[in-house]
Amino acid sequence: MGTPLSSREEQTQEVIDRLHGEFPDTTISLNFSNRLELLIAVILSAQCTDERVNKETEHLFEKYESAEDYAEVDEAELAEDLNSITYYNNKAGYITSACQTIVEEHDEEVPDTMSELTDLQGVGRKTANVVLQHGHEVVEGIVVDTHVQRLSRRLGITEEERPEAIEQDLMPVVPESEWQDYTHLLISHGRATCTARNPDCADCILEDICPSSKVDADVDLASGEPW
Repeated sequence: MGTPLSSREEQTQEVIDRLHGEFPDTTISLNFSNRLELLIAVILSAQCTDERVNKETEHLFEKYESAEDYAEVDEAELAEDLNSITYYNNKAGYITSACQTIVEEHDEEVPDTMSELTDLQGVGRKTANVVLQHGHEVVEGIVVDTHVQRLSRRLGITEEERPEAIEQDLMPVVPESEWQDYTHLLISHGRATCTARNPDCADCILEDICPSSKVDADVDLASGEPW
């Protein structure tokens, strides 16, 4: 198996440096033109591919232009507009409720603090971090999606299992200047090479420092299960 560097800090920095070389222009892949569209897109992206969300929001953002539009629409109608998205009924409810709060309590503006964002229906810390980073240019945490969760464990950077615990464990070892890019780098690598079910370890630029490498390791540290 690959041999991790001697400290978590060194391991993390090496991963970041190599992935910056591999994905120099990586960024968020959701399409949006304002903070409200970003919020809606991120809510929809839970357990759904960004590609699918972008296809759906193409027409959605033409029909609904303001928080008031989402707040006032019949929930069943919004659900029908989202019916190619996973858990579309639940997400329609989240969006309607969140936008009602935005209209009633925030003068139709998407909030710019972690506490106010996570008070919105359907918005957890991950979603709030994305909105803060890409909507308000405020970076106060690390977005931990499924790719970041999987790769951070596979690479021996964390042993935590829950996203919020992983975020808190990563923040001291990922340089603060890299908090935003760390997410995008791992997402890009997770999609291109280090996939959930069949990672291409033989052609991976991190193979030599990855303790989960299938080349000669027996266990996937992301799941704790044998390969």
